Amino acid sequence: MAIYHLEAKVISRGIGRSAVAAVAYMSCSRMYNDYDGVQHDYTRKQGLVWQQVFLPDMAPAEWADREVLWNAVEETEKTKDSRLAREFVVALPVELNKDEWITLLTEFIQTNFVAEGMCADVCIHDTDGHNPHAHIMLTVRPLTMEGKWQHKTEKEYLCVKGGEERGFTASEFKQAQANGWEKQYQYKVGKKKMYMAPSAAQTQGYERVSKYPKSTKYGRQNPISARWNSEDQLVLWRTAWADEVNRCLERFGHDERVDHRSHAERGLDEQPTIHEGVAARALEQKGIISDRCELNRQIKADNVLLRELKSLVKKLMDAVKNTVPAIAEAMETVRQKMIIFWYQLLHIGAGKKHFSDTLQVVQSDIKRYEDIVKQIKVKVRERRALLEEKKATSAIQVFRHRELAQKISGLTEDIEELKSEKALLLNQLNCAYDHGIAEIKQRITSMENSLNKLDQQGKKYVAELEAALAQYTELQQQAADMDAIELDTACHSIRPNMEHKTVQRLQAAFGVKFDSRTLAQSRRDVVEMLDKSSEPVSIRRTIQQLQGQQNKQNYEKGYIQER
Repeated sequence: MAIYHLEAKVISRGIGRSAVAAVAYMSCSRMYNDYDGVQHDYTRKQGLVWQQVFLPDMAPAEWADREVLWNAVEETEKTKDSRLAREFVVALPVELNKDEWITLLTEFIQTNFVAEGMCADVCIHDTDGHNPHAHIMLTVRPLTMEGKWQHKTEKEYLCVKGGEERGFTASEFKQAQANGWEKQYQYKVGKKKMYMAPSAAQTQGYERVSKYPKSTKYGRQNPISARWNSEDQLVLWRTAWADEVNRCLERFGHDERVDHRSHAERGLDEQPTIHEGVAARALEQKGIISDRCELNRQIKADNVLLRELKSLVKKLMDAVKNTVPAIAEAMETVRQKMIIFWYQLLHIGAGKKHFSDTLQVVQSDIKRYEDIVKQIKVKVRERRALLEEKKATSAIQVFRHRELAQKISGLTEDIEELKSEKALLLNQLNCAYDHGIAEIKQRITSMENSLNKLDQQGKKYVAELEAALAQYTELQQQAADMDAIELDTACHSIRPNMEHKTVQRLQAAFGVKFDSRTLAQSRRDVVEMLDKSSEPVSIRRTIQQLQGQQNKQNYEKGYIQER
């Protein structure tokens, strides 16, 4: 079903990444990075479904070529720790097809990014048909109306006037200086160094010890950049993605919806762990016990019901006389007993199926997660070794430096892609962090134990059903010499009251898990079972045939729903 996942990253030189390498990787293409002279070739990478570059009106037309766009980004950023781009990794609803994904992404990007003046580069990946997602790379430096890069931050000088201190940028200081504001410099005052205005220092005869004026630590951030980088803006983007996904799901006729909010924000008491995760929810939606303790309580309730029925039948069998009312009451009692046993088997069978299906999905995801973690560790070790080799390589070995840089960049992008896939898997497993995997494994063990208990319960009810069917056959033999019409009339006269008691017993045992449709199915199967009991076939074979028919019906029903 549709899941919500939006992972935000910053592509920065400070962590060894480059915008050109990142976009070459996600677009499965070959690109040359003018900044460091490294060519990145990912043409052999698989899984690219669709790609597109979106530009605002003020951007140069040649930036529609992603290699030109991201080399322009690399060129304008000068420092070794510059932030080059922002990247979002979003999960795409499996309910939608490729064209609908494109519509969803186009509307989201145009409304939230391009309209704000960002250049956006998007690629859809789907390697196995089960994990469709999109990478969205965005420029982080605003553009002027003429298509030129704006500053992200400006130097802000702390100036003084009449004892008041205020910050001014270089362009603002020209006007401020005319109004009497002065920059502050460091002067030697005795053994200390102090900031003061040149006019004040000259009157005291202090010596200036630095040519750099006093300024704020980080400068003044461009208001547009400040808004893009804020936590509030990220929350708005997360909300916008959820809204856009839900609009598309509704537009294209799907009932599924996603929600970006945490459980606490939605007013739910459940913690976002595996105990209230996809496996438990899927079982609860099907009316199957999803918690081990609740399963044990259910088993105890079943056993109480079983002892009650066995005691009642024993009393009736001991008191049976060769009279029509007595035989009719005994037969109907055994009949209702068989209905209850078969209801239990149907309930257990459905529970086993959903436990098995859930285990298969979760165990598959866990295996993929463990494989990804191993791959990340291997690639991190390889990258560390290459970094050490590059550090030890002489600067005059230019080609070796470029070769190592290319390999390091490739490994970095591999690691980032694996981290994104790992984050998607953790989201599917409803885990916030890696340590939640241990809880999932504990949950898997708990489900396996529950599955074993259901198997044991199923075997017990099969044995009890065989015994009840044998009792019914014995009663039929005792009634062989009786009037068949009179016996049938007697059975039908007491059957409604018996069936009412059966419903009450099942409701008391199962509570909110009681299912009237399963009871109706149990009644039909018992009728067929009693009809076949007169034929020369074994009781076990009769039960096996009915179980096989029921499994086939469940399979066909599930197949039709999937279609």
